Amino acid sequence: MNPEPTIDAMRTAAQALSSGDVRQKLHAVQQAQDALDAAKAVLLAELQTSKDFELDGASTLNMWVRNQLHLKSGQATTLVRNLRALRDLTLVAEAALSGQISAAHVQVFVYGLAHVGLEPMRQYEDVLVAVACEQDPGALFEAVKDLKDRIHPEDLDEAWKGGMDKEDFAVDALFEGWHITGFLNTVTGLKLKKVLDSISAPRDKDDTRTGAQRRVQGLDDLLDSILGNGLPSDKGVRPHMSVFVDAETLEAAAERVKQETERPHFVPDPMPPTEPATLAGHGAIGPHLLMFLFCMSGVTGFVREQDQVLNVGRTKYEPTMKQRKAVLARQKGICATPGCHHTHLEVHHSVWWSLGGRTDLDQLVGLCVRCHHLVHRGALHISGNAVDGFEFTNRFQRPVRRRRTGYRRAA
Repeated sequence: MNPEPTIDAMRTAAQALSSGDVRQKLHAVQQAQDALDAAKAVLLAELQTSKDFELDGASTLNMWVRNQLHLKSGQATTLVRNLRALRDLTLVAEAALSGQISAAHVQVFVYGLAHVGLEPMRQYEDVLVAVACEQDPGALFEAVKDLKDRIHPEDLDEAWKGGMDKEDFAVDALFEGWHITGFLNTVTGLKLKKVLDSISAPRDKDDTRTGAQRRVQGLDDLLDSILGNGLPSDKGVRPHMSVFVDAETLEAAAERVKQETERPHFVPDPMPPTEPATLAGHGAIGPHLLMFLFCMSGVTGFVREQDQVLNVGRTKYEPTMKQRKAVLARQKGICATPGCHHTHLEVHHSVWWSLGGRTDLDQLVGLCVRCHHLVHRGALHISGNAVDGFEFTNRFQRPVRRRRTGYRRAA
């Protein structure tokens, strides 16, 4: 182990503690702590290899750590497991030993080595390390999982099939009412979530009911509606599932499923690393589930870079059905507000109609009911357009940031 990066981090912390404001001191101390955690992982791995912990009467490394370092065994196990990433990924080791990333970040790289593979992780290591240096471990995990979904789409199908094997649903009568328990597969669960998102939205800005109260009341209203009239609609569109997929991915998925169907004992050609299909409100799905949904769904095609044909300017206030579908496709069925994941959307003019806005596709944005209310209450502000990107700020004009969930290969 090269101790110089860790020593530099400690030296920086020592200098910061003697001068600078408290924020600089905290940043420096945290960086030194992260660097020491990485160094500790390397040293524990060396101790495990040499078994010198037996010299102190400990039969295992975890026992030695508990007795000598007064750490919990789980903490020691995590640090030792992190050695794989520090050993196999050079840039990760450099960032960890210099305190640029934490032990929790390194743990995500260990997950990537196990589930994505050594070569892909090395191929995208520079990009992923950049994410780790800028974002929290949760954002890094989303980036690694996105990479896994692209490279191993068959794992998504296995998860879908596994969910079907354990699905169950029960509504049991109790003294106080009914108790609902169960586990739903991907498709059935998303159908339920789509309905709940639709029926439990706040009625208006003065709706003070809790989320639980809105969900229960919405379900009661829905059951009444189903028994009497069928599912409710929103401006002519009934709640439905949406799958977003590129033509190349659809073609590759169809070919893979065809190969596996016609030659079940033959290893099919690997899927190319295309953008995986996305089930709105759930996430990436594999080729078998994609073809299952494609088989029973209506299809709407969109040609990119030609959205200007959907502009109607000031001639019409209400967005057309084609415009609504185009907005949903552009946002993959998710609310555009950073950090919001609701799927029941209303179409909003980014430049308000009353202020001269146009009903053009680049000025239309899909918002959930709650975020739409926040905009009209002045608690959320939207500027920009769909071409250059919408910018979201709060009532104090501070940016509302979206947690980074993807990755981009560096040139």
